[in-house]
Amino acid sequence: MTARDSDPDDDIVDGRDESPAERADRNWIEVLQELRVLQTGTQILTGFLLALAFQPAFADLSESQRNVYLGLVVLSALSAIIALAPVALHRVLFRHHAKRAVVAYGHAALITALLTVSVLLVGVVAFVFDVVVGGSAGWWALGALAGVIVVLWVIAPIVIRARHRSTKEGP
Repeated sequence: MTARDSDPDDDIVDGRDESPAERADRNWIEVLQELRVLQTGTQILTGFLLALAFQPAFADLSESQRNVYLGLVVLSALSAIIALAPVALHRVLFRHHAKRAVVAYGHAALITALLTVSVLLVGVVAFVFDVVVGGSAGWWALGALAGVIVVLWVIAPIVIRARHRSTKEGP
């Protein structure tokens, strides 16, 4: 136990001298910050999608393109709903001493929202490429962006976590 972990109420030895309640408060603040970042991007993308329907060229879309567009609008709304769910839960459980449950729920909602937003981002770019250039370009854009998301959002974090664990455990 380090000097910073001398509090007998500290439930985790991590170099921070904080109680479980303090840790839950700190983690909730971190969840809120991540929600802010995610929500801003989702709102911009949703605004872009909603504005498309009011453009003159929208009438030129094929039926399948309109269906993809409507699917993307629903996905956009769904991602916003999922990202806001932890805030709604926090309001309902406010002053009920359930911060740890709120943080766990927020974590799960953020992971789900990231998955939803990744599909939305890839879908929007593929849709735009399909409308502007043609079908095969949309598929290429979809594949390329999906690959980038897998590398940056899945593989890189897993590699960094594995390296961090190995350096933490030491030889």
